[in-house]
Amino acid sequence: MKKEYKYIFFDLDGTLTDSAIGITNSVAYALSQFGIEVKDKSELNRFVGPPLEESFRVFYGFSEEDALRGVDEYRVYYRDRGIFENAVYPGVPELLTNLRARGKKLILATSKPEFYAKQILEHFGLAEYFDFVAGATMDSSRLKKADVIAYALAECGITDTSECIMIGDRDHDIKGSRVHNIDCLAVLYGYGSLEEITSSSPAYVAETVEDILKSI
Repeated sequence: MKKEYKYIFFDLDGTLTDSAIGITNSVAYALSQFGIEVKDKSELNRFVGPPLEESFRVFYGFSEEDALRGVDEYRVYYRDRGIFENAVYPGVPELLTNLRARGKKLILATSKPEFYAKQILEHFGLAEYFDFVAGATMDSSRLKKADVIAYALAECGITDTSECIMIGDRDHDIKGSRVHNIDCLAVLYGYGSLEEITSSSPAYVAETVEDILKSI
């Protein structure tokens, strides 16, 4: 028998929208400002999902100061162009409609700045499905997925986390939800590899958007 969840938390990039083109173009632009040329932008798919500042440090060895500058340069391209180099995954509107019809409360929990996340939801007609949108702050004071989830829980007055499930495509979604004793459903159609996802031991795994409903 499936466990009944009242609150469904969704990641954005790689879960609701296929945002790789806009993100990788923005990262490539940022790196070019440091004299770094990226010939194969698919190498930058690892930037999709995790906090940008952390990714610049981990993947390119940036200092904290350069990582912050990298985020600023990224936003130069992203805020006007990269944000809409994006597409909703097929089946997502139907999934959200189904969950709302079943009385579920939908919450967005993304490491993307909340300001951009709201713009994206509005642009693609997804905002109407969500009861609350939680994202990172522009000053990075709220950045990690666990912190974003904590913010959403507090703002929505949720105290029983057994009623919640997080749906995302990267290991930081799984680990961030585990901090709050929240089950996680990991999707395989996003940007996390099978090895990355299985090694983090999510409660459920879905290969397609349609498969999500089989678990929740």
